[in-house]
Amino acid sequence: MALPYWRLSGFYFFYFAVLGALIPYWGLYLKSLGYSSQEIGMIGALIMGTKIVGPNFWGWVADRTGERLRYIRLGAFLSCVFFAGLFIRQDFLWVALVVTCYTFFWNAIQAQFEVLTLGHLGRDYERYSRIRLWGSVGFIVAVVGLGWVFDWLPIDTLPIFLLTFLLLIWGSSLTVGERAHTVRESGHAEAAGSFARQLLSRPVLCFYGLIFLLQLSHGPYYTFYSLYLVEQYGYTRTATGLLWGLGVLAEVGIFMVMHRLLMRFSVRQLLLASLVLTAARWLMIGFWAHSLSLLILAQLLHAFSFAVAHAAGVEWVRRQFGGRHHGQGQALYSAMSFGAGGSAGALISGMLWDVGATLTFVIAAGAALAGFLLAWWGLRNPVRSDS
Repeated sequence: MALPYWRLSGFYFFYFAVLGALIPYWGLYLKSLGYSSQEIGMIGALIMGTKIVGPNFWGWVADRTGERLRYIRLGAFLSCVFFAGLFIRQDFLWVALVVTCYTFFWNAIQAQFEVLTLGHLGRDYERYSRIRLWGSVGFIVAVVGLGWVFDWLPIDTLPIFLLTFLLLIWGSSLTVGERAHTVRESGHAEAAGSFARQLLSRPVLCFYGLIFLLQLSHGPYYTFYSLYLVEQYGYTRTATGLLWGLGVLAEVGIFMVMHRLLMRFSVRQLLLASLVLTAARWLMIGFWAHSLSLLILAQLLHAFSFAVAHAAGVEWVRRQFGGRHHGQGQALYSAMSFGAGGSAGALISGMLWDVGATLTFVIAAGAALAGFLLAWWGLRNPVRSDS
């Protein structure tokens, strides 16, 4: 069966277009509603926090029913239904409820779609990055395009764009078929033993610990970066959108060559490089945001702080949890990084932001360095699940 390259890529395009609208402009939208920094941090924590429960629950269901695509489509549809509640009211408690409900489903579908994509790829798993890069393209289109739009239209039109992208995610999920081996690929499942027993090994615990710290370090960036540039340094929304887009453009470049990096370097080496360069990135933003050249360099490091780290992380999980536990392994990866790590990062950033933006980014750099030490001490590369 031919690889449905464009149908898989289309899903990633629209899924990350939502992030391209949400991450840079959500804080500005909430600020326009009169929310405090602490309330913005709490809403951001809810968005990330549902990744702890949602992906694991739906990963467990999909692995046991074998109907992964059905739950991807259901999650995409229900995320649209619940997000529409944002057009009813905008007070804090209502928005918090809406965000919790729609992200419980929206956050769950990416991890399962990763498994679906790898199932379609079969043994050509190194081509994953070439499909995933279209998610980065979607992010760039959304973040740059909306940056220009919001210099002309009020920021309170953001929910219209978000709902449109969510509907397109659901529509694209209807065009993709499922492969049987996305659920049970081979006899490796039984040899791997129970999922719980695998989790207790030192390399696995260290891996999930370091990705938690890596994503925690992104807290001030994902929650306050746009506010930081617009309010404290006077950058326009167009310029801010272009800086976001530059970071993701660097991400696209890395995804195009990631299969070669995975052949040349170990997963451990790639993760170590990503963690130390992430720390350097947050220090640049914290101390030298007034320098456009250093801000540009910091954005180019997004290639490592996200793209290399994510692709290496997905590959590590594939090797460690291939077979029956693959969906749960990817779901736990999503939950520990973007879920628990992202939620903790947003909460901590919200509490510290009014104390000092520079201090917040310094603490973020410290979290990334702690992840580097954890990877250095406890991580080893798993045996390939297909070997």
